[in-house]
Amino acid sequence: MKPAWEDLGTAFEGSSSVLIGDVDCTTETEVAKEYDVSGYPTIKYFSGETDPKGDTYSGGRDLDSLKKFVEDTLERKCDPAEPTSCSEKEQKFIAKMTEKGEAAQVAELARLEGMKDKKMKAEQKSFLFARLHILKTLTSPKEEL
Repeated sequence: MKPAWEDLGTAFEGSSSVLIGDVDCTTETEVAKEYDVSGYPTIKYFSGETDPKGDTYSGGRDLDSLKKFVEDTLERKCDPAEPTSCSEKEQKFIAKMTEKGEAAQVAELARLEGMKDKKMKAEQKSFLFARLHILKTLTSPKEEL
């Protein structure tokens, strides 16, 4: 299962809404206890709708099954053209960057691209990728009808 999990992490490494991680609960026993993990491997997922200790995933352990579950259940795409699909924080960022104009958007995109590989908390990294997604959408050439 480890190769499928690593491939899943690679597939979503640039996601603005999904973070794939792992914990070795055979050595991190306090974490295992805190999140009610007693059998291995255990897959837990977290969202605004899950228990604070996460919900246990019980689907297939191959890459295709894992990826489908993440895409169908966890992944959320913010579309700047439809701000209601975005979080409040993302909506504020869209409004701010739209007001600033394209030159500021391009500059901010370059600045954030330079931060992608830096170490930061999961929430910060998630919002970094959310902002990158928004800016790439705002600065991409618009198709003429």
